[in-house]
Amino acid sequence: MKILRDINLSRVLFIDIETVPSTADFSDLPEDIAGLWDKKSNYFRKEGEGPADVSNRAGIYAEFGKIICISAGFLRGSSDSMSMRIKSFFGDNEKEILEDFSVLLNNFTEGKDALLCAHNGKEFDFPYIARRMLINDLRIPLILDNAGKKPWEIGLLDTMELWKFGDFKSFTSLNLLTRLFGIPTPKDDIDGSMVSQVYWKDKDLERIARYCEKDVVAMIQLFLRFRGNKIIPDDRIESVTF
Repeated sequence: MKILRDINLSRVLFIDIETVPSTADFSDLPEDIAGLWDKKSNYFRKEGEGPADVSNRAGIYAEFGKIICISAGFLRGSSDSMSMRIKSFFGDNEKEILEDFSVLLNNFTEGKDALLCAHNGKEFDFPYIARRMLINDLRIPLILDNAGKKPWEIGLLDTMELWKFGDFKSFTSLNLLTRLFGIPTPKDDIDGSMVSQVYWKDKDLERIARYCEKDVVAMIQLFLRFRGNKIIPDDRIESVTF
């Protein structure tokens, strides 16, 4: 992974998002949206299941879900004294989350050869954010707007893609990779399958934000290990929430 060692770490913004179904219950959906979910979910429902039975999966689709948290992390300092800073944007108002994140993203990338990194980001985080921005009538930040760009002009990194080494047959979770590389797991409290319940039933957004931040920290540590760097100790990791 020689190319990774050439990347200026201060120019990489690492992100993770948490998403949930747009409503607490399938019965709360407008009739037309419920019908469209019926058609969408028909492709993966098991025999005997109805659209309501799989409504907890709606959050993974930008057309039927919403973003409730975006955590972003970046690195500062030299390799011997590198530190990590994490910022989180979370709440019930998705448009405000996206607006605030856009400010951060545009400021970070303006006038710089910046990169954006997420785990499975090219399949999930990046397109999900872009789609929800359009739905919320927001301008997509330039780094996420890849229309007409050549492959070498796209500033998006994906730790899962880096791990594949050109192999497209399987998904490798962040949890598995952190275990393999001796990095503390981000799944020590909740995991992605529990986010909807923690949001809609427990109404504990701060718990979700902490979980999202742990994913970003773990991803950054994994990226450093891919480069052959040491991981950053906890006392040099700072969290700032908004």
